[in-house]
Amino acid sequence: MIFISAVGMINALGRDNDEIAANLARGIAPGMRPREGWLQGHPQAIFAGVDAELPAIHDTFRDHRSRNNQLLLAALAQIQPQVDRAIARYGRARVAVVLGTSTSGLDEGDVHVNLTLNGKASEAWRYPQQELGDPSRFLSRWLALDGPAYTLSTACSSSARAIISGRRLIEAGLADVAIVGGADTLSRMPINGFHSLESLSTTQCQPFSRDRSGITIGEGAALMLLTREPQPIALLGIGESSDAWHISAPHPQGEGAMRAIQQALDDAGITPEQVGYINLHGTATRLNDQIEARVLNAICCYRHRISVSLRRMTRYRRAGSLNIRSRCRGQLSCRTLLPLAAITPASCSGECHEPLFITRQLPAARRADAAAGRGRGGDCRHRHLPRRGLTRQRSGAISRYQRRSSRLVRP
Repeated sequence: MIFISAVGMINALGRDNDEIAANLARGIAPGMRPREGWLQGHPQAIFAGVDAELPAIHDTFRDHRSRNNQLLLAALAQIQPQVDRAIARYGRARVAVVLGTSTSGLDEGDVHVNLTLNGKASEAWRYPQQELGDPSRFLSRWLALDGPAYTLSTACSSSARAIISGRRLIEAGLADVAIVGGADTLSRMPINGFHSLESLSTTQCQPFSRDRSGITIGEGAALMLLTREPQPIALLGIGESSDAWHISAPHPQGEGAMRAIQQALDDAGITPEQVGYINLHGTATRLNDQIEARVLNAICCYRHRISVSLRRMTRYRRAGSLNIRSRCRGQLSCRTLLPLAAITPASCSGECHEPLFITRQLPAARRADAAAGRGRGGDCRHRHLPRRGLTRQRSGAISRYQRRSSRLVRP
């Protein structure tokens, strides 16, 4: 069995776990505000940024000097003691790094192009900054590790895939511990790309509302340390699928999502009735919310009542790899006993017509948590995390559905 021994993150909700948990409970996101210069044709749009001062990257690593990697260092600082102990115990060759990203240092490349096109010097730019493989390469070199290190980029499922891959490296005997997670930064290319697909909202997004018009993009980073050593939170099973229905749209019946969720449940050895909380993908796009509602109701919600919440309903959303931040927030909910049923139809400014929401909190003693996310091209992931009282054998699962993910942890 694989366990999560440490979690560190930074995003629009706050600079560390405690600040994020406090703001999550209060329903505020300090970094979610109108910002200029990102979306073409719009003087302002709401994006979720990190306003905190970030760690500096010294000259030895100037080829990796990007905001994306600075966000990773901010998350790493929160789990550094656990990482140091793992290195001392297992050796540098037995620590893996698997990360997800959709941007890497893409914004630095954008600045470089603008400078050169206008005849200005671009002295700070280095090509490795914008390579998608740079986050894991940088973090591995920063920690002087010799174990496996690679980056995955599959849009919103990137970090879910990183968690799955980290688990598999440990189970295959290629590593004893794995640093997994992801980071993304605000960048004009994905922002305007989502806008061209009519999937971006210039105002705060409204998941599962009749008035929903698209996502709100943000930035941040999150890291987890996976280990075989027993910990309060366990990661218990995986399932994944790729329906390849369309490069940017989910299968209309959610077939890939259903397969991944069912694989996750089967691998965990649990039934839908044992799931008491789901952290939804909830992109606030027309298709995703409709199909997600259909899938989850078909598998779970018609059989029993489940507490749910949305990344977007916590006033925080980012595209790409930082799907993992939702996963981490689910763990925060377990750790800090945040209310699990905070999302109700009244939470939406429009009418929530998808039958997903309940208004009461279920007993945690016999329930497991799940988190969901999907990416472009039909890749799906789903994972489950068991709550207190579940047996330690097979009480959780991870799966990918439409690059969609969820997992079960035991707090």
